[in-house]
Amino acid sequence: MSHNAEELAALVQQRFEGLITDCRVYVGQVIVELAAGNLRQVGLALRDEPEFHFEQLINLCGVDYSEYGVADWETSKVATASGYSRAVEKGVTRETQGGQNRFMVVYELLSIEHNARIRLKVAAEGEPPRVDSLVDIWNSANWFEREAFDLFGILFEGHPDLRRILTDYGFIGHPFRKDFPLIGEVEMRYDPEKKRVVYEPVSIVPRTLVPKVILHDERYAGDSAEDQPADPKESTL
Repeated sequence: MSHNAEELAALVQQRFEGLITDCRVYVGQVIVELAAGNLRQVGLALRDEPEFHFEQLINLCGVDYSEYGVADWETSKVATASGYSRAVEKGVTRETQGGQNRFMVVYELLSIEHNARIRLKVAAEGEPPRVDSLVDIWNSANWFEREAFDLFGILFEGHPDLRRILTDYGFIGHPFRKDFPLIGEVEMRYDPEKKRVVYEPVSIVPRTLVPKVILHDERYAGDSAEDQPADPKESTL
């Protein structure tokens, strides 16, 4: 028997009252938010209880909310100012918005028996950020948790072998954090004299690119012939 999203959300709210902080349906997806301390209890119930039976963890990822609703493109052009300015409260970081945690871990669960999916969102607590490992509940969490640790620096307590999985040995920092420089910290090359790989300071210059501005065109309402460039090649993007 399959669950539709509304039925599943109602079951979750009834079963886990007091253990979750939010449960909603968004574009057909059931999304549940809960505290890190309740993760294992809720996870075991979702896997083992017959009305849920989420036997597979199909994805796990970290999220960095440090610039959520804050960053935007700085440009005076109308197209980019309206299409890319996403700031809700300029200069306000995630940490100052009601004490919300910067890092979250998102779990995607699948129930083959009920043909249903559910998403769990858990705020990682502390510094460094920590949540409990779910490897003993869903074995597929093993490499996913290592990836989130490598890219975001989130520690999964109880993981049997928590080490980097994508970056190089001795890599410093976590490249998916919003404050990690886009150019990286070091660059590597093979030194034929030393006959080994060497690490050096980054030689490229950091820069921020602004999306291309759409040219004026008579096909758009409100544009006039006077606004059109004589030669499109003479326009500055």
